[in-house]
Amino acid sequence: MIIRKSPAEIEAMKEAGRVSAKVLREVGARVRPGVSTLELDELAETLIRAEGGIPAFKGYGGFPGSICASVNEQIVHGIPSAGVVLQEGDIISIDTGAIVDGWVGDNAWTYAVGRISPEKQRLLDVTEKCMWAGLEAARPGNHLGDIGHAVQSIAEAEGFGVVREYVGHGIGRDMHEDPNVPNFGHRHTGVRLEPGMVLAIEPMINQGTYKTRQMPDGWLVCTRDGLPSAHFEKTVAITEDGPVVLTCEEGHRRPI
Repeated sequence: MIIRKSPAEIEAMKEAGRVSAKVLREVGARVRPGVSTLELDELAETLIRAEGGIPAFKGYGGFPGSICASVNEQIVHGIPSAGVVLQEGDIISIDTGAIVDGWVGDNAWTYAVGRISPEKQRLLDVTEKCMWAGLEAARPGNHLGDIGHAVQSIAEAEGFGVVREYVGHGIGRDMHEDPNVPNFGHRHTGVRLEPGMVLAIEPMINQGTYKTRQMPDGWLVCTRDGLPSAHFEKTVAITEDGPVVLTCEEGHRRPI
């Protein structure tokens, strides 16, 4: 069942979004060679709690971290570890979530570690472009398929693979609500988008094949061919006036 939010509830969700966005930005600013993903995780938890929030991921389904930290060919759900130390030329996808007053904000970004190859930079640029295109399509009267089509058409035109098994989702009091939001699809198909729907739109784009492999820890998902992957995500509310990004800070808001 899709839970539509009132304008007042959407306004309340902006605080969870602000905290999630601020934490993601500050953790991303600490990304550099020699830093472990556990250090980034500890920083994220400290920042979330300092803002009066609760880490949304910690303990969710048994997940042990406050962030998901996925490096290079790792797509999503990487568990932070002291043994994973960032190296020059890596890319790292960081997914952060915060609960404030019972509402969840969820966002992700992929960062360069030092200087990266032109191929990796193109992957980051295209995946971010895919995310903004998906957000642009989150308008009343469109359909879920319009979001997926917007993402897929850009990624595949660049020769990249769009992950199928892992998708975006509705969000509100619970981190994962209906509906699922695939990053692929056909225009004018699927659930019709209506004001009050709040979605986490999160393209996961691979440099090579779209196929994935689940790792033995039951969490980490990697590309089947070992090529890099990027992940960008924002929480967006669908309103009468169009999409409103909730995971942003004042002064960092980009119009859609």
